[in-house]
Amino acid sequence: MALEWERVGQPGFDRIVEALVHRMYDASASVRVVNGRGGDAGIDIKVTSGPRVRIFQLKYYLDGFPTASFKGRRKSIEKSFARAMKHTPWEWVLVLPCNLTPSEREFVDSLAAERTVRVRVLGRVELDGLMATHADLEAYFTRDQLLEKARVYQQERALLMGGVRDVSARVAALGQQVDGLDDHWTMDFARQSETVVQMLRGKHPRAHEVSPVEIKLTGNGPFAPELSAAVRRSLGFGLPEEVVLPRGAVESLTISGPEWLSGEHRDVEVRWRPMAAAPLKETSADLVFLNGGQVTASYPSTLDHLGHGSIGRSVKVDLVGGNLQLMIPRTTGAPASMRFTFSLEGLEPTAALRLLRIRQRLVAGGGFEVRTSEGTIGGGDLPSQSEETHQEVAELCSYLEDLEVVQRHCEQYFPVPAEVTPSDRIALRMARLLVQGHYVISPFMPQARFTLNGEDSSVLRALLSGETHALRGGSDEFAVTLAGRHLDLGPVFFFHPRVAADAEGSRPALSALEAGHGDGQKVTVRPADGERFRLILQSSPADAEQAPVSLRLSGFPEPR
Repeated sequence: MALEWERVGQPGFDRIVEALVHRMYDASASVRVVNGRGGDAGIDIKVTSGPRVRIFQLKYYLDGFPTASFKGRRKSIEKSFARAMKHTPWEWVLVLPCNLTPSEREFVDSLAAERTVRVRVLGRVELDGLMATHADLEAYFTRDQLLEKARVYQQERALLMGGVRDVSARVAALGQQVDGLDDHWTMDFARQSETVVQMLRGKHPRAHEVSPVEIKLTGNGPFAPELSAAVRRSLGFGLPEEVVLPRGAVESLTISGPEWLSGEHRDVEVRWRPMAAAPLKETSADLVFLNGGQVTASYPSTLDHLGHGSIGRSVKVDLVGGNLQLMIPRTTGAPASMRFTFSLEGLEPTAALRLLRIRQRLVAGGGFEVRTSEGTIGGGDLPSQSEETHQEVAELCSYLEDLEVVQRHCEQYFPVPAEVTPSDRIALRMARLLVQGHYVISPFMPQARFTLNGEDSSVLRALLSGETHALRGGSDEFAVTLAGRHLDLGPVFFFHPRVAADAEGSRPALSALEAGHGDGQKVTVRPADGERFRLILQSSPADAEQAPVSLRLSGFPEPR
C-alpha cells in the first residue's frame, strides 16, 4: 500500500521523512532532528559523517512552488537555504511530497550558483522509491492494524493445502505484519514444540536511543552464583554476553515501550544477547602497567567493546590469545573489577610468552591502564596475589622461554605442546642451556660405550685396569624430541674428569689388547660415584666456562 502524501499532513510528512533519513544514515553517520519551535536556523535534519554535513529542509508543498501562485514559497525556500549556508554544508537536500516542474527544478539548481555546496531534491518519486526499499516503514505508516491483524488471523486458520510452501508463506506474511508494527523495533519468532520463542530486534543501531524499551525482570531468587555474575556483567556493566534466565528463575517480565510491545509476561524463559555495536571510532589501544606513575610495560591490544549498564561501564580489549574485561562502577571510590582470560592453544612460544608476561604483571599487582590516542579509558590498582600463583606463572614462563630459544636455534616453529612429560621438560631445559653455550650435566647419560680401534696406549691400559681417568668424547648429533618433532641441536662433546671402565667388559678388552687384536672390543665406562656425563655443543666458544650450570627446575633434583 503506497503512501498517500496528500493525506498525511505536515506533521505526518515530517515524521515519515525523519524516520526515513534515520534509516538511511544511522549506521554510518550522526543524525540529528531539529525541533523548530525555537527557530531551526535553516536545519530540519542534520546528518554528520566525518567532515561532511548534509542538511535536509522539509517543505510540505503538495502543489510545488510555481511562479503563478504560492509566490511566497520560493522566498521561503531561499531564506531556508541562506540560513543553512551559515553552517557550510557539503550537501543541501530539499524534500517535498511532489514532483518538480522543469522551472521549479531550475530554480532549486540556481540556489547553488557560485557556491561549492551540492544541491539535491527528494521529490515524490524519490520518496516513493525509498519507502519501497524500506517496506517495513511504509507498512508502519500505512497500516490499519485491526484490519491487517484480522486478515492475517483468518489466513492462519485456513487449511494449509500447499504444504510446507504454504507454511513458509504464512510465516513470511506474519513477519511482514510484525515488521510493520514499529519503525524502530521488530520481533523475530519461532515455534519449538509447544513454545513460541520471541526475539526483540532493533531495526537500526540507534533503535534503543530513538525508541527506548525498558525491561523489568522480577526473579525467583536467589540465582546460582554463575548466573548472578553473568547478569551483573551484562546488565550491570553492559558487557556483550548472552545471558539465559530459565523459566524457574523468572517470576515476571514487564516491558515498557511502544504500545504493541508493552505488557507483563509470566512463565517465560528470557534470553538477551548484545546487539551488534556501532563501529568504535578507535580500535587501537595499549595495556599499560605503572609503578608510581612511571610506565614499566606496555602491550598493544585491540579495543573491542565499550559498554554501559545500570551499575557502571565496561571496557573490553582483545589480545592475541586472550582478552581483558574491566567493569568500572559509577559510584566514586568503588573498586573496579577485572577479568583476564587467555588460552595458549595454537600459539607459538613468542605469542604465548606475551600473554604470560601480562599475567605475571597482573599477579604482581600495582597500577594499570587501558589507553588510546584520546587518553585513558579505564584502569585501576590490583593487589598482589599469593606466592603460589607467582611461582606457577613463573614456571610456565620459564618453560615457554626454553621452548622459544630451542625453536629459534633449530629453525623449527610450532605451537606450544598441550602436554609435556617430566623427561621432556628436563631435556628442553638442557637443550636451552646447551644452545646458550653452557656445560650441562645430563641425567640421561650415566655411561658411555665405545669400540676399540686396536690402537694401544698406557692411558687406555690404565683405564681398562680399573683406574679412573678423565674422558672426553664426541657425537655428531644431539637431539631432543618434543611434540613429535626431532630438534637437532648439532654435534656435542661429552666429558667427565673421573670415569672408570666396567670390569665385566674391560678385562676381555685388556687381554685382547695385550694379544695384539683389541680392534672391535666394546668397553663401557661410567663416571665415578654415580655421577653423570657433562655435555657441551661443539659450536660453543672455546673459552666457555667448564663448570656445569644448574638446571634450576622446581620439583626436579639437580643431577651431579
